[in-house]
Amino acid sequence: MRIAVATNNGKVSGHFGHCEGFTVYNIEDNVIESDEFLKSPKHQPGVLPKFLADNNVNIIMAGGMGAKAQQIFNAENIEVVVGVAGDLKSVMNEYLNGKIESTESICTDHAHQGEGCSH
Repeated sequence: MRIAVATNNGKVSGHFGHCEGFTVYNIEDNVIESDEFLKSPKHQPGVLPKFLADNNVNIIMAGGMGAKAQQIFNAENIEVVVGVAGDLKSVMNEYLNGKIESTESICTDHAHQGEGCSH
């Protein structure tokens, strides 16, 4: 399984479309086998779901994400986990231990200021 986490400065990005890139974890038997950082391509509607699908990602994690992006990820058979915050190592440990579930938070404001998503 491959889990991509929208990343800014070693933490989960507040909005997946405004991240530096994606830290992609390769998981085997609920253990992190390896990870890699994929620099985010230029953000345009529909580009990031396709980019992650082309990189064989099964799950995307982020702080927030718009409804359309979530629909596109679902069409690519990529599970969306939103409402996530914190440093990458802690988030991955919590997720693998079943302590993180998606809030299904839908981001509606794309005029973000700074790091956080207001929704």
